[in-house]
Amino acid sequence: MNSEYYSSLISKCITTRHLKLGHLLHSHFIKTALTFSTFLANRLIEFYSKCDSIQSAYKVFHDIPIKNTHSWNIIISAYARFGLFDEAHHLLDKMPEPNLVSYTSLISGLGHHGFCKESLNVFKSMLKQCSNLIFNGFTLVSLVGSCARLCAPELLRQVHGAAVIMGLNSNIIIDNALLDAYGKCSKANVSFSIFSRMPERDVVSWTSMVAAYAQASRLEDAYRLFSQMQEKNTVSWTALIAGFAQNGRGNEALHLFEQMVEEGIPPSAFTFTCVLSACANLALIARGKQIHGYIIRSTSRNYFCNIFILNALIDMYCKCGQMRSATMLFEGMHEKDIVSWNSLITGFAQNGHGEESLVFFERMIETGIKPNHVTFLGLLSACCHTGLVSEGLRILDLMEKDYGLRPRSDHYAIMIDLLGRNNRLEEAMCLIKRVSKGSDHVGMWGALLGACRIHGNMDLARKSAEVLLELEPGNAGRYVMLYNIYAAAGRWDEARQVRRLMMEKDLRKEAACSWIEVKNTRYQFFATERFHCRMKEVYEMIHNMVDHLYDSGYLPCHSSFLPEED
Repeated sequence: MNSEYYSSLISKCITTRHLKLGHLLHSHFIKTALTFSTFLANRLIEFYSKCDSIQSAYKVFHDIPIKNTHSWNIIISAYARFGLFDEAHHLLDKMPEPNLVSYTSLISGLGHHGFCKESLNVFKSMLKQCSNLIFNGFTLVSLVGSCARLCAPELLRQVHGAAVIMGLNSNIIIDNALLDAYGKCSKANVSFSIFSRMPERDVVSWTSMVAAYAQASRLEDAYRLFSQMQEKNTVSWTALIAGFAQNGRGNEALHLFEQMVEEGIPPSAFTFTCVLSACANLALIARGKQIHGYIIRSTSRNYFCNIFILNALIDMYCKCGQMRSATMLFEGMHEKDIVSWNSLITGFAQNGHGEESLVFFERMIETGIKPNHVTFLGLLSACCHTGLVSEGLRILDLMEKDYGLRPRSDHYAIMIDLLGRNNRLEEAMCLIKRVSKGSDHVGMWGALLGACRIHGNMDLARKSAEVLLELEPGNAGRYVMLYNIYAAAGRWDEARQVRRLMMEKDLRKEAACSWIEVKNTRYQFFATERFHCRMKEVYEMIHNMVDHLYDSGYLPCHSSFLPEED
């Protein structure tokens, strides 16, 4: 029997991933001394690596008496694919004459596993050590992918420029990779320049350009291009839906999703996470439940076991105040990651259930999940909403001492809010002074100013306002709050001065608004609005509510003359 016959048998083992049959062939080769054939040994290395048996692959490689370049490249590629980069680097260093395939395997593997800087460093090393090597399209696609993940447009331009200088012939795969990479770096104009010069375009080209416009928040351009597409697939629709959802235009994202379903295009897991995010941000619980039902009915795709969809559902229910539904989903999950725990911890905190938030944190620690910065934001919010000052201080201390996480400005802002709400204003001020660059953080001073308004501390209020007006000279809300603090204290000269400053700067506070969802329709109401189609009914309801408040003994405060921030 010749080598070609055995090679075809190994190919069948690779196709069927039949490890037992491969072992039998390997045993036969050892008995008949066929392992001395570099060609067959290379095929065995390839078989073992594709069957996820890396140790067996290395043993075959190690036992080859005469290794050729292909032997080295297969084993380096195998280690890189498995993310075993120390071993892959070691083999590359030992390889007598590494070639472009050797380096590209490592570059591609590093980029695929998220080690993008290391991927680019290997490329730089290749250029230094092997100046005669000219990289090809495979290398370029891997490199631009790493640049895109790093969001490094300057590095991307350098790699692109090097490819042009080396005379690398362009093709649709390379153009698509460049188009996508520039889009992910928010360079939509460069993406369009590549797109417009492409002699041939496929659905990937069009989809990448739509995504590039969406990434740059140029949603009208994205929609216009999407409308021109002759062929649209799930990825195309999802790119546009994600663009609208991530740019605060959730209603349009949901409308596009409805069109997608009507046209018979099957949504992907990412599509569902995008539309659930839109429902969460708009607090559209009825629409979110409809999508949840659609996911349950899509049992053929097994979406309901997808952790990303489950996390999106939990987040949606939490943001819509449906903590019971969120908890039921959470408890039913077979696998929970840090996002699952954080969603529930933060959800309880935001819905006024601080104690439950702390309980779930303890459960998370017991399961061995390590908390991150988001976890502690949720915990501190829980303490803030329930007035647990001592617990909040303990958690802030625990964060760095036990978990090695240095608190960020957002954590301190919540802690300052907690101290301020409990009239511990001097401690809050000391915390701002203690924090590195705390004096430049808007959130901290904003929390302190809000607390000063509640407790009538004029000295700290004035100091906080001075800092905030310097940091945010165009934020009308800060002026309104300071005006009301002065008005509440009867200091009308200072109040009129603040009012005059607002007029000089032509600052107007954006009208507050609220909305409700009734039968899948969102009704939005702005403060001082007079022209809503059902305004008469709205005001009748408000008057009834005010009457109930008076009956309960409520006395309104007339000391504020400008509308406060919500």
